[in-house]
Amino acid sequence: MSYERTNIRDMAGYLWGEQPQDADPCKLNTNENPYPPSPQVAAALRAFDAATLRTYPQPTADALRTKLAERHGLDRDSVLITNGGDEALRLAITTFVAPGTPLGCAHPSYSLYPVLAGIQDASVLPVHYNDAWTLPKDFAAQANAAGARLTCLVNPHAPSGRLMGVEQSAELAAALNGVLLLDEAYADFIDPSLGYDSAPLLRDFDNLLILRSFSKGYSLAGLRLGYLLGQPALIAPLLTKTRDSYNVDAISQALGLAALQDAAYAEDAWAKVRQERERLRDGLAQLGLHAPPSQANFLLASVPGHARLSAGDLYAALRAQGILVRHFNASKLRDKLRISVGTPEQNQRLLEAIKGLLSDASR
Repeated sequence: MSYERTNIRDMAGYLWGEQPQDADPCKLNTNENPYPPSPQVAAALRAFDAATLRTYPQPTADALRTKLAERHGLDRDSVLITNGGDEALRLAITTFVAPGTPLGCAHPSYSLYPVLAGIQDASVLPVHYNDAWTLPKDFAAQANAAGARLTCLVNPHAPSGRLMGVEQSAELAAALNGVLLLDEAYADFIDPSLGYDSAPLLRDFDNLLILRSFSKGYSLAGLRLGYLLGQPALIAPLLTKTRDSYNVDAISQALGLAALQDAAYAEDAWAKVRQERERLRDGLAQLGLHAPPSQANFLLASVPGHARLSAGDLYAALRAQGILVRHFNASKLRDKLRISVGTPEQNQRLLEAIKGLLSDASR
């Protein structure tokens, strides 16, 4: 006998990227930062007093909220700390999306969105990105017509890496009847010369949430730490009603603070990723795999139709050599590989492997 709710029984779960157990994988499939976290994080972990684990952590991570509020020019009441960015998404959907109503998002995007909607017994509004990975002009109108009370958009977009400007974000927030959540999990890798900063929009829009994560920019994917920014009235129900009790453990709070205190280290790692992103993009293009400009720590490379190897074939052949990238068997993505930016050595290994595989296939 099956005991789960009907919507849980009928839905598909989230399929995470492969996590190899090999000692030396070339892992370019889950958009992790290729560089280790700050030495200050390691020092804070060594100095952590295990005896304090006897008691519950500070319930709302106030020290970390205060630090992040200062960083973004906000009040502490505008910050919510979460157990990874995924909990922030779950809280937003639980709080703002009623069962039977649609979650607004654009396809393709983060594959967890429909899973969380399914858990809530909500539907997903099927709006598709244009060929240039831009939103259709009537996106807000479609969301409003469908009755979406929450719309989630990854920015920079995953899996293309395209950045939507602050001006367009403001236009969407103004046009939407519900809440707009900008999922900025990859924002730390945006070229600083672009001057992108969405936080000032929070002064003007009471329906805007901004999600950030420590997983990518601060190399703390294994820790599970994220946060939401928004006007206090929008943050309050998530903080005081739908959030799990003691949702962020004491170790995560301490290490998050340590990471923020070493901004120079993090910024240096972001710069290295940006530099390698361009080198990798150029190298792929020379092999015939073209990727649009990306402001994230990954590239979406198209495998040409005339190649003897399809994108799926190339993915499997790379995997056989211990090189992991991501292939999605979905519309608009079947001829593409999403490749996380690695270290110079990892990226070079990837390029040489692709070159060899394409050469062998052409014989």
